[in-house]
Amino acid sequence: MATETHELNLEEKFVFSDKAKKKIFLTLGIGIVLLIIGILMEIFGGGGHGEHALNLTQDNLASINSDGGESAGHGHAYSWTTKLFAGLWINNLFFTGLALIGVFWVAVNYVASAGWSVGFKRIPEAFGNFLPIAGVLMLVVFVLANHDLFHWTDISLYDEAGGHYDEIIDGKKGFFFMPGTEGVPSIPIFYYARMIIFFLGWIIFYQFIKKQSHLEDVNGGTKYYRKLVIFSATFLIFFGVSSSISAWDWVMSIDPHWFSTMFGWYVFASWFVSGLAAITLIVIFLKEAGYLSFINENHLHDLGKFVFGFSIFWTYIWFSQFLLIYYANIPEETVYFIERLQSDNYSKFIFINLILNFFFPFLALMTRDAKRKMTFLKIVCTVVLVGHWFDFYLMVAPGTLKEHGSFGFMELGLIMIYGSAFIFVVLSNLAKSKLVPVNHPMLEECVHHHT
Repeated sequence: MATETHELNLEEKFVFSDKAKKKIFLTLGIGIVLLIIGILMEIFGGGGHGEHALNLTQDNLASINSDGGESAGHGHAYSWTTKLFAGLWINNLFFTGLALIGVFWVAVNYVASAGWSVGFKRIPEAFGNFLPIAGVLMLVVFVLANHDLFHWTDISLYDEAGGHYDEIIDGKKGFFFMPGTEGVPSIPIFYYARMIIFFLGWIIFYQFIKKQSHLEDVNGGTKYYRKLVIFSATFLIFFGVSSSISAWDWVMSIDPHWFSTMFGWYVFASWFVSGLAAITLIVIFLKEAGYLSFINENHLHDLGKFVFGFSIFWTYIWFSQFLLIYYANIPEETVYFIERLQSDNYSKFIFINLILNFFFPFLALMTRDAKRKMTFLKIVCTVVLVGHWFDFYLMVAPGTLKEHGSFGFMELGLIMIYGSAFIFVVLSNLAKSKLVPVNHPMLEECVHHHT
């Protein structure tokens, strides 16, 4: 297929128009209204989900209870605030992942000496600007809602003389509170410390990458590129450790009796596919608005290959994790999937998850031409983003909401609020600098990229 060539406009800047801002603020406003409606429905209508009890068999319940699996539940009464905090936590996780994957993508491309993606590197760079907001939100929500979301924060579980003592959770006391902690702990300082260190580390690495990228634009030369390669490699080491531990802290510990040695990879896979889909959508949005004329079907094809390939990778991790737990049939592990597969509230989301995140992108992007067409990519990437939001919903909701889980006005409103905020931050920062990294040493390779 012949590739149409375009003149490279080195001074091209994205204009964040008033029309675009109005659309974002309108979406934000609708999201707030839906959130308020959802809260009122929960307060005055009880959410209407009392009839949807978890459909566990008596045999499974007996097995779970005999191994202490009931402690995965929460010992406090459900209220509308629990659902609100769970929704906030799900969206914090999802949009933190998008922001972090933006930085990860830039770093990986520097370390790999990749040239084809240079032309749109400003987009993932802009994602990282959401990290400070995400960090503050994550910390605030945990401070306000830790026991609504995390059963292990109940200090009565660590009192051996009390009636709620839990030996398994007590064995994890050093990980959450502080190594060497004796007796009944108080504040999960080790958990707070990890959260703060991870976000500070991500933000510091991101700010350095952003600063050096700007200096490269201004001054030229290869000095800044070499610095960025070294710094990106260091970031990737920190990312590998921090992303896995944060997955254990922020997601896996919601079900404190359950664990999976593959869970860090699982969360990373979901984050990465979501980030790739978001990057691809914004590239297409900019092209349709008349920007990035030198980005052609060859670049889109490679982005499509990444979305296609890592959708399969996510499925591989999902299936491997499920199969190992299913085959081993250990009660404290199987309870995780029993709560989801045998529940009137969540079983449908398991199948929605697999359809949206594997079957649809796999079939839609299987051919070469599909990966080169913006219409196909827009549809697939939108579906993938929706699908992986539901993936995080399935990670969080069953352990926090139990039989009260549902998708309604509150959840939709929170998605629109977070999505509007994320898009506003990204587009605002895109408008602050040139879209084209004019002095990047591999810019020419990007312009002439062909697959």
